Amino acid sequence: MSIGETLAEERQRAGLSVTQVSLQTRIRETVIRGVEADDFSACGGNFYARGHIRSIGRVIGIDPEPLVAEFDATHGGAPQPVSAVSAFEPEQPVAFRERRSPNWSAAMALALALVIIYGVFQVIGQTGGGERRTAQQVAGTPAPSAPAPTSAPPKSDGPVAVAPRTNVQVRVEAKRTTWLNVRGDDGKTLFSGMLREGEQKDFTARKKVRLVVGVGGSVDLTVNGKDIGSPGKGKGVQRLSFDRNDPEPA
Repeated sequence: MSIGETLAEERQRAGLSVTQVSLQTRIRETVIRGVEADDFSACGGNFYARGHIRSIGRVIGIDPEPLVAEFDATHGGAPQPVSAVSAFEPEQPVAFRERRSPNWSAAMALALALVIIYGVFQVIGQTGGGERRTAQQVAGTPAPSAPAPTSAPPKSDGPVAVAPRTNVQVRVEAKRTTWLNVRGDDGKTLFSGMLREGEQKDFTARKKVRLVVGVGGSVDLTVNGKDIGSPGKGKGVQRLSFDRNDPEPA
């Protein structure tokens, strides 16, 4: 269910007409009808569209933030503030090459060190030659036996490797009525709308499943066959994301 469809359904559920919502929000009726048809062109830009969604949602008695989050996800995201420093600094620092004169002192010190090392090796080679001895095996002494081969280590009875998952599976069960938005690979919408108390839905994607839950603790989640309970208990809007490796082992 889209943003406009959700607003229209909840307005009718609240028993309000477009005219009544217009009088309470001071938004023109034509703009409200356009929003309920998912046409935000008459809002005057994304900034005003977010404000209209919030105003309409509060009047009809629902939490508008999940709908605003879905609007941001489908219209390029919320604007991020830009600091003055980042606005005037270049993206990459400009490198300046500095010309340096050759360091003759270091070169002379290196050459002198090489000469000293060469001389030391020459002295050691001449004095150590007379002290070399060759080891001879005494007649009749048995040759040392080869070491006995060691036995191969016993095979471990470790666990058999589990084949990697090929997709992500998420089950959502509503503990109470809440708004839910689910997206799969490449941002594809799998579900968007109200999930009633006791209702259960399964979602599958190849790489990742993203959820926006209107009220924290309002749903029970099972991810890749493991029950992870009710995330965000006692909190507001919850944004969750799961892949093939979730839930991670404790």
